[in-house]
Amino acid sequence: MAKDPICGMYVEEGKHDLQTTRYGTTYYFCSETCLAQFQAPEKALARLKRLVALAAVLTIPIAALTYLPIIPDSRINNIMMFILSLPVQFIVGFRFYRGSYDALRSRIGNMDLLIGLGTSAAWIYSTIATFVPTFFPSSGTYFETSAIIITLIQTGNLLEYITKGRASAAVHRLLSLQPAMANVIRNGSEISIPVEQVGVGDILMVRPGEKIPVDGRVIEGSSAIDESMITGESLPRDRRTGDEVIGAAVNKTGLLKIQATKVGQDTVLSQIAKLVEEAQIGKAPLQRLADKVSAYFVPSVVLIATASAMFWYFVAGIGLAFSLLAFVSVVIIACPCALGIATPAALLVGTGKGAENGILIKGGDQLEEARRINTVIFDKTGTLTKGQPSVTDIVPIGKLSEIQILGYAGAVEKGSEHPLAEAVVNAAQAKSVRLADPSGFEALPGLGVKATVEGREVLLGNLELMSKFSVPVEEYSERVGELQNQGKTVTFLAVERQPSAIIGLADTVKESSARSVKALKKMGLEVVMLTGDNERTAKAIAQTLGIDTVIANVRPDQKEDIVRKLQTSGKKVAMVGDGINDAPALAAADVGIAIGSGTDVAKETGGIVLIKDDMTDVPKAIDLSRATVSKIKQNLLWAFLYNVALIPVAAGVLVPFLGPGIYQVLPLLAGAAMAISSVTVVSNSLLLRRLNLRI
Repeated sequence: MAKDPICGMYVEEGKHDLQTTRYGTTYYFCSETCLAQFQAPEKALARLKRLVALAAVLTIPIAALTYLPIIPDSRINNIMMFILSLPVQFIVGFRFYRGSYDALRSRIGNMDLLIGLGTSAAWIYSTIATFVPTFFPSSGTYFETSAIIITLIQTGNLLEYITKGRASAAVHRLLSLQPAMANVIRNGSEISIPVEQVGVGDILMVRPGEKIPVDGRVIEGSSAIDESMITGESLPRDRRTGDEVIGAAVNKTGLLKIQATKVGQDTVLSQIAKLVEEAQIGKAPLQRLADKVSAYFVPSVVLIATASAMFWYFVAGIGLAFSLLAFVSVVIIACPCALGIATPAALLVGTGKGAENGILIKGGDQLEEARRINTVIFDKTGTLTKGQPSVTDIVPIGKLSEIQILGYAGAVEKGSEHPLAEAVVNAAQAKSVRLADPSGFEALPGLGVKATVEGREVLLGNLELMSKFSVPVEEYSERVGELQNQGKTVTFLAVERQPSAIIGLADTVKESSARSVKALKKMGLEVVMLTGDNERTAKAIAQTLGIDTVIANVRPDQKEDIVRKLQTSGKKVAMVGDGINDAPALAAADVGIAIGSGTDVAKETGGIVLIKDDMTDVPKAIDLSRATVSKIKQNLLWAFLYNVALIPVAAGVLVPFLGPGIYQVLPLLAGAAMAISSVTVVSNSLLLRRLNLRI
């Protein structure tokens, strides 16, 4: 058995079933409608927009004809409402009938069944009252009740669809990172071909500044490779002959000859895209709070309605018409109009409050899950840290001053494209140091750089570079070890082959990160750091922030696995990240929280987006989610309460005292309950604006 990724129904797998394959995975569907929505979600969204517009255009005049004396003749008035209500009931509201059918097949009560029963009862009763006005004791109609309920709930569905229907766009953005063309060596000549035509074993040429077309192995050359968009590693990695490289990574410095090892759906980038889509499609939709109530409420309403009808027919002997009226009245009264705005009203105010504080919340399911979170996982690079290296330490080991050190180091790095070089130049410029123009610049891959500055030979690089040019730096190993234990990259400056300085560089933490971690711990949440960076750097950052659990050297697919393992152990997980490498984990987590300054893919995949790039917004988002879900629950209670209170009246409890004439005023009572409950729900939701979000 396979599960329809759109509606969640189970379908038999077989060669004749509706199916489609994407990224190597076959999906099965119960109907052409679900298949079409999966393949073209934008068309399904456009159709829903048209339905909501149609419902609004027709419902407004129905409500006007009900409450305003526009047409004096009640029979003509009712016929007009009947004509206007037909498309609303059976075109706009068709989804409720389909959902009711699924619910009955599964022997459960859900919101679709409650709405389907209530609106159908209202419409059928109103139709009979319109064309056979003497059949029922009451001549009132409920056309507006049915139309308003369908319109409000479909509007809520449209809002939900807009916020959740972006998985395909996120995947397209991922795949767009891959270059369209590749330079391949064939028959001794270099030709440019579409990347889709690259095969395993092909030899590719990748020049500085170009993206690597597919996954492969370096067979000639060396270079610094920027894999940050894929792995999250903040610093470029030096790659030499025999090393593996990832498709879509950027070749920064040297000319590379690469042999393709993985192409098409097998590349790391395609696998990430597949993980994102599967995590979003495969995530079981949360059962809404209203559905949970409906599972018990629907059978109860049907039982009460049936019991009241049977009592009046068999016991009281009051007649078939009156007994049917009692049944219909109970079902109509039990279908609360405010239910359609109970969740959207709180969401509107809650998400508005979030937006004011730089927190974009994409849907009610995210809010519901966020309040249950007990574990928060942070990506390191670009999330807890700034994502760019900067100079953190300058240790003079010769006669040069700090300004002179920055002058030589900045000058020699002016000609380099390495991110560490940019950090050194930025540090010099921040101190207003004048940088001379170097001559004889030479980049030594994997070692550092060499140049002549104002007639003096300057070397800037790692220990291997110093050893290559016989610069004595062994006596400074203790200081170097201290910096490395703090997760910093160490580089040496030598002038005229004499050691002059040790420079420490690191990706520094954001100012808000420590406060965020502290606030989350105070809320009783476990905090975990998950990163593709090396363990020493990760632990140094974690110690600074007060994070106890660190998982380092993690690939993108492993991040998702770790999230799922924590979920399997009973954890409710929020994943906070900013990069493409975080997208599968963001999609798989109970709540994905994306950083606004991060990649578009991360922002599309995350259910909550922090616009301001402020980590204290993470605990704020959870706090806001808890408050908003609390309001939704209160609203649902009010939405049901007013209507449930009238169920005994609809069942005929007052008939022995006031006679059957009570049914003459029942439409008025239903309308009053609908109006009062709606006002209560909106007013209660507005109280969210008073919520104080401060960390």
